[in-house]
Amino acid sequence: MRVKIDSSVLHQTKWHDYAIRFFFGGLITATAGIIAKEFGPGVGGLFLAFPAIFPASATLIEKHEKQRKERQGIDGMARGREAASVDAAGAAMGSLGLVVFALVVWKLVPRESHWMVLVAATASWLAVSALVWKVRKAA
Repeated sequence: MRVKIDSSVLHQTKWHDYAIRFFFGGLITATAGIIAKEFGPGVGGLFLAFPAIFPASATLIEKHEKQRKERQGIDGMARGREAASVDAAGAAMGSLGLVVFALVVWKLVPRESHWMVLVAATASWLAVSALVWKVRKAA
């Protein structure tokens, strides 16, 4: 699969789809804030790391793919679920890279310059994400 940018899909997304994403993102962020207030910022930060946009995005991806296939006269349920599952797999792979990014920052911030930490954490994220992608492709 080739990764490409297609800006034409920006015009296909309706305003209420953005509203749903905004609502879910805000709800998850507010929940993380409540958890942080109750249990401390360390615990709340773990919940804030949850991809706030993911639940709404997965739902909307499934809906759009299903509608697209149904316009072609095909039952789109299976394709919609498949598209949402591919997005979920990508989110999981990206999350592994973010965990490594966080660990590098946590370990290096006390003793290295902030720019050096940012470069090292970003390089680590990129390396882990690429490795996970390569392992997934090999499986």
